[in-house]
Amino acid sequence: MTLKIEKKADIYNTEIRLSGQIEVDVLGTLKDELQDLHSATILDLEEVTLVDVDAIRFLRDCETEGMRIRNCSPYIRNWIQRERNSLSPDE
Repeated sequence: MTLKIEKKADIYNTEIRLSGQIEVDVLGTLKDELQDLHSATILDLEEVTLVDVDAIRFLRDCETEGMRIRNCSPYIRNWIQRERNSLSPDE
């Protein structure tokens, strides 16, 4: 299984529910889904089973840009935080 993307939107929010594995080969598709969203964006990771380092950096950047991440497993949350902490001031 790779990644399943479901989008649900209303006037205030767009929720992107992700299921499966987020790896480098699906990030282009995921970025396309997130492009041009005009409402607040929520990424729901409840059914995400596996991520790689590129996915973690992508999720870190999504949060930096103001997206909310919901239902994130502790191991993914901790890894995002470690990636955020490892950034040098020049990045």
